[in-house]
Order: sequence, then structure tokens, then C-alpha cells
Amino acid sequence: MKYIPILLLIITVSLSCSSKHDEEKLDAYFEGSLPKYNRKLTDVIVSDIFTPPVASRIYAYSNIAAYEGIRFVDSTKISLTEQLNGGEKLTLPDTNKSYYYPLVSTVAFFKVGEKLVFNLEKVGQIEKKILQDIRTIGIDKEVYDNSIAYGEKLAQEILHWASKDGYLKRTALPRYSVSEDPGLWRPTPPDYMDAIEPHWSTLRPFVLDSAKQFDPGSPTTFDTDENSKFYEEAKEVYKTVQSLDSTQFQIAKFWDCNPNISHTNGHVMYFQQQISPGGHWVHIAAQILEEKKASQLKAATTLAKLSIAIADAFISCWDQKYTSNLIRPQTYINKYIDQNWNPILQTPAFPEHTSGHSVASASAASVLTHIFGDNYSFVDATEVPYGLPPRSFKSFNAAAQEAAISRLYGGIHYRPAIDLGVMQGKAVGTYVINNLRFE
Repeated sequence: MKYIPILLLIITVSLSCSSKHDEEKLDAYFEGSLPKYNRKLTDVIVSDIFTPPVASRIYAYSNIAAYEGIRFVDSTKISLTEQLNGGEKLTLPDTNKSYYYPLVSTVAFFKVGEKLVFNLEKVGQIEKKILQDIRTIGIDKEVYDNSIAYGEKLAQEILHWASKDGYLKRTALPRYSVSEDPGLWRPTPPDYMDAIEPHWSTLRPFVLDSAKQFDPGSPTTFDTDENSKFYEEAKEVYKTVQSLDSTQFQIAKFWDCNPNISHTNGHVMYFQQQISPGGHWVHIAAQILEEKKASQLKAATTLAKLSIAIADAFISCWDQKYTSNLIRPQTYINKYIDQNWNPILQTPAFPEHTSGHSVASASAASVLTHIFGDNYSFVDATEVPYGLPPRSFKSFNAAAQEAAISRLYGGIHYRPAIDLGVMQGKAVGTYVINNLRFE
């Protein structure tokens, strides 16, 4: 008699995965799931304090995996990995087996994401909860097992491809060395952090021919003469911050997107974690996909194309950053204009030219405009969880332009880095649109 409860439990679990297969409820469960899963991945990225370039890589590989897992619901869809640099042909589904592709996609997404973050346990717990939910709904055991195995196989192959992109090798390259040249970048207050990702441009791009393919050109030549062009650009930053109105201040804060801001109160320093620029745009797309009740395939296609464009935008931008290696406004203004001046936003720990948010935002806006159309009005609620009110935009390009000019309002970029950054981002985004096929 004492074995009866155990026997009943085994029978219950078996029935939940074999005799009951509720496709309708399963489809309802996975409706709108990928945008939600990207938000959960963002939570881990934020808590792990990944830099903007690294965050963009995590989104790209994870969403590629999600697409490769779901594309088989539409026979016209083709693989991305064979089109992307260094990509290889992925294992195809066994025609003798049955799969539930939303589950394949979900498993592939989380298995890739899990290996690219620090907090593996948290990602694993999210995936475990999802698997428990679908077993409770009811799924054929054979279909369940096949889908799990195939999702894991796709993830394994995508991770193998990712392992050869130069991410691991970059840590063995020389550390950034601060120069005595007064026009070159150096660590900035309050933390004086070392340079972030000085070798990011050595990573293999996803679609671009090389990191230099859309080089925006050099910044204005450094000069301390008060009649020089460079001094004029620095003075514009200085005066802009000095005369900000409330709307401009709100814009600067809304698009801050610095993953790790330090705050000092007396002798106590603490850090505030935020979403990255790429993560902000992923959340904009996620919000719109949810509002439109997009299918999982539509969501996967959108987020894969978007995250690839953003990832290549950061590789392109970082190449110019450490080529020109330009001094930040805070350093220049404190030395040559006003030693007591401070920017509105904390200056990030990498060179000035070009503006990363400008490049990433323009690239993202180009992709989203291509997918959803020009003059697509939306309300961006991305920063609400971080204590900021939503903002309304008449188009994706309008949002990207505001994100770009926020860097001037925040006091962390000269105007050429913003304007050229927007041009650079549009070029990257357009190239991805024209050279990446989904069908």
C-alpha cells in the first residue's frame, strides 16, 4: 500500500505528457511568448551588468536561435546561419519525428542565452517553469521529448558557431594604455574606470563585411584654441548643459541606458543598474509585437533581424571609437573651459567618437521602419520599470533622433559624434535589411 502514492504520481506525470495533448491551449500559452522571454533575458543581462556591446551579442545569438527553432512552421522561411559570417548549416528536423516548434524555439532561445550570461541558474529556472507549464497543459510525450532534444541540438550548434566569433580571444589582447596625448581618451570621473571593450571591433560581424565597412570618418581635429572648430564643439556641449530646459533634461535621462551608474553619498558609493541601448530597442520591438498580437514566427523574425543589426552597429561603432580614441567632453571642458562643470549623464568609460546610442538607435529604427512602416506612432514604456515615465513618438526614426540628441543634452558627446553616428547606424541597418533574407 505504501507504494500506491508513488505509483499514482508516476501515472499522473505520464498522462500529462502522453495521453493529453492540447494543441489549442499550447498555442495560446506561447502566443506573445518571445517578447516576454526577451524581457526576462533583459532582467538577467541588467543584473549581470553586461556592457552595451556584450548585451547586443547576447540578444543576437539568442534571437537567432529562437528564429531557427520556429521557422519550420512556414515552409517558405530559410535559415539565417548559412547567410551570416562564419555560419554553418544547422541540423534539420528528422522527418520521421513529430515536433512542436514553439517549444523547440523556446528551448533553443534559453539554452543559448543561458550560456552567454553569468547567472545561468536564473535562466535555467525560467526555462524550467515554462516546461512545467506546458506539461501541465498537456503535451504528447514523444513530441515533447523530440522538441526538447531538437531545441538543445540547435542551441549547441549555434553556440559552437558563436564560440568562434572572437569574443573569447579578445580577453587575451593587450589592455588599453592611457596616452599622454591631450586629445586622446582617458578615464573619467567619478569612477575613472578602465576602457570598456577596446578590442570589440575584432569580433566577427554578423552581416557586415568588416567592422570598417561603414566607417563614418574621423572627428574634428583636437584643438585647444578658443577660435578652433573643436573648441566650438566643446563649448556647445558646455552651453547646452548649462541651459537645459525640463523637456531636454527628461530626454537625456530617458535615453541614458548606462548599464551601471555609480552614485556617491558622503563616503558611501552604490551602483544603479539599467537597460542597455540595444536592450531598450529590443523592448520597443517587444512592446509593439505584443500590441499587434504577432505570431511567434513574426516575433522571432523581427527580433532576430533587429538584434543582428544592433550587434553589427556596436561592432562598427566600436571600431571608430578606438581608432579615433577621442577625448570626452567632460575631460576637455574641465581642463580648458570650466573645471567645476559636470555633465547631466555619467560619462561612459570608452572614447567619444562616434556615439554608440546614436549608431545603435539609427540602425534599430531602420529595421523597425522596414518591418512596421514609416510614421508608425507608438508610446515607449521601456523605462517605466526604471522609474521614468513613457514617451510618445510619431515614428521609429523620430525616437532614434531623440536618442541621438540626448547625448548632447546629457553632456557626453560632441555634435559630430551624434550626426555621424546616426548616418553610420542607418548605413548598418540598411545593409542588414538588404542582405539578410528570411524567405
